[in-house]
Amino acid sequence: MSQMLKSSGAMAAATLTSRVLGMVREMVYAAFMGNKWVASAFTLAFQVPNLFRRLLGEGALTAAFIPIFKQKEVKEGEAEMWRSANAVISGLVVAAGAVTVLAVLGISLALAVGRFEDETRLMLQLLRLMFPYMLLVCLAAVFIGMANARGHFFVPALGSVLLNVIMIASVLLLAPHMGRTLQQQIFALAIGVVVAGIAQAFFQLPTLSREGYRYQWVSPWRDPTVREVVRKMLPGSIGVAAFQINVLATYCFSFWFDPTIVSTFNYSVRLMELPQGMFGISLATYLLPTLTGLAAAKKLPEFRQTLGQGLGYLAFTNLAAAAIALSLAVPIVRLIFERGRFDAGATQRVALSLACLAPGLLMFSMNNIVARAFYALDDIKTPMKISLLCLGLNLGFAYWLIHPYREAGLAVANTLSASLNLALLVYALRRKLSRLGLTSLVNTLLVLVPDAILTGVVAAALAWLWDKQLGHAALMLKVGMVFVPGCIAALVYWLVALWLNVPAAREMLDLVLERFRKAAKG
Repeated sequence: MSQMLKSSGAMAAATLTSRVLGMVREMVYAAFMGNKWVASAFTLAFQVPNLFRRLLGEGALTAAFIPIFKQKEVKEGEAEMWRSANAVISGLVVAAGAVTVLAVLGISLALAVGRFEDETRLMLQLLRLMFPYMLLVCLAAVFIGMANARGHFFVPALGSVLLNVIMIASVLLLAPHMGRTLQQQIFALAIGVVVAGIAQAFFQLPTLSREGYRYQWVSPWRDPTVREVVRKMLPGSIGVAAFQINVLATYCFSFWFDPTIVSTFNYSVRLMELPQGMFGISLATYLLPTLTGLAAAKKLPEFRQTLGQGLGYLAFTNLAAAAIALSLAVPIVRLIFERGRFDAGATQRVALSLACLAPGLLMFSMNNIVARAFYALDDIKTPMKISLLCLGLNLGFAYWLIHPYREAGLAVANTLSASLNLALLVYALRRKLSRLGLTSLVNTLLVLVPDAILTGVVAAALAWLWDKQLGHAALMLKVGMVFVPGCIAALVYWLVALWLNVPAAREMLDLVLERFRKAAKG
């Protein structure tokens, strides 16, 4: 059984905990603010600083910094490794702090002299309050990257658990004391975001301290490590996180077209991120240092094999998740969100958007891994160019589709652009490596795609039968309408994959059985 599966699986357990709590947070948010314009104002305001979490915590800063950090350890020793880390952190505090101050001052000036609609004014007020989250999440991203490079994956991933707990508490405990109207109470959520950012950043320090890390100011000016990280990070922000940039761009576009589209589409994106983050991000985080080490050692056959193996694991998990999300979109949204201010009409809109995003789940996740293969090969320009092209196409698709199809049009636009992004990345990587050696992956996909279609049909048929015989009036009936068809369909998917000798299915079964045996002995 591969170490890749064990390591990424351990991290996936922590990430799953975080994502489940993140989904609880979204459930609390949905009941509290629904999908009307106030919800959209908060969603768009949060997306701006939160984009840096996507780019840095799950993308470009980690991709640029981890290879350098590991190279310093191997070539120059731990003392230089920690010194270079402190230089990067010092530079990050200066740069992100300056951007935060300028942004807050600029928004304050705009609010003082400008005339805005109520929706835009509230969005800007919330953005001003939440913008310091950018600095905090940048620090957390560096600390997590350092811990990952030292072999710690599980505990750093738990930082997001703490973040979600605090954000949930802001709704339940703080919001009732902020006023009587939703427009007043929404500021409690913004305060919760900032407090959660502080907690997540400082949560990482005990693990690093046990490794020997101590922060000291190191002047970032003219520091070669800082220059190298910046050189790689800036274009990499586009290369690794095209999907997140696309989401923000379409949110801005949609907010002025119809504010309710933003919150509606955002709920479907959050549902899609649960399977994407649980395994796709975890696997990509594990693969970056691994692929970097193989590339540095000129072990290209092993590089190709590791990349193909990772993509195979991803295909196995995400195709099943996509099939189930597509088939059970309405029951899933109804179970998770439909309460409080989130009504049945909102369920139908979010479910349609989710169904249009689901076919792109595999592409969204594979983009993360293939882009990291370029970073491991010290190529930051190719993903940047491809992502810029696909970003432009996504905006074109969104402009074309938003008027007739609203949030569903945005979902289709994102799926189309992510698919094209992956196709271009794979084509460019094959040219770079002469060959990719992905024959086994292609053969696996030829088996898994029909298997996923069968899974979707089974889930849809069972959900229809459940609704016809039992309905969904009570909470337990809603739970059953999602989990009974979903679990049976997932079991069918796994059994068919085992019968057809899909390697990922066999290795995951071995991993589960091994952990059961260990638990039984313990």
